This record gives sequence, C-alpha cells and structure tokens, in this order.
Amino acid sequence: MSDTHGQVWWTELMTRDATAARDYYARTCGWTYDIRPMDGADYAMAMVGGKPVAGIIDISGAAFEGQPVTWFSYFAVDDVDAACAATTSSGGQVLRPPFDVPGIGRIAILTDPTGAAMGLMTPAASEG
Repeated sequence: MSDTHGQVWWTELMTRDATAARDYYARTCGWTYDIRPMDGADYAMAMVGGKPVAGIIDISGAAFEGQPVTWFSYFAVDDVDAACAATTSSGGQVLRPPFDVPGIGRIAILTDPTGAAMGLMTPAASEG
C-alpha cells in the first residue's frame, strides 16, 4: 500500500451561498481563495500559506436539487476501481462510478455500508 492509502485526501463544502461561506471561512480560518471556473460555477480552492486545504462549491443549480448543504470528504485509495468493488460487496453503493479528473486523479462517489456518502480517489500523484 502507498503511504497515502486511507488518508482523508480532500474535503469540500457544498453550499448554496458560496460567497457567504467564503467570507465566513476567510474570517474564521484565515483562508484566501484561488477561484477556478468549473462547469458553469466557480470552484473556490481555499488556501492557507499558499497551499490548498479545502474547496467550496456552489450547489444552488438544478443538478444538485435535493443535495444537502454539507462538508464532503474524499479518501485516498490505491485503486479506486477495486475499492468500489469492495464497497458493493460489503453492502455499500456506488453512486457515481469511477471517472478521471486530469491532474487530480480517479474519483468515485459512494455510500459506505452504513449509508454515509463519501468520495474515494486514487490521487494523480499515486497513480501508476
């Protein structure tokens, strides 16, 4: 196993008021932001000391209807495809099958056997 396997790799806030969230976390945590366009919405990469620490995404669009406002975490795994198979055999569910994000890694959205939603990913730095 790699030294990243099992680590919380990334977390992002899914919110319907990204501006208010950015303001709050800037005041509370001292975050600055690198704003990047993503599928018609801005993705705010929260930064501390010039390093990314979290993301903030606006989920007010129709594609996210019914999605609760929440913090969402991604866990690093060495092989996301194998982890999806292990998840379903353990009673979890794959909500979005593995897909590739260039420069980021291979990601899947699942629920664990208890129903908790999460992301699993093989980070690009750990691939192949």
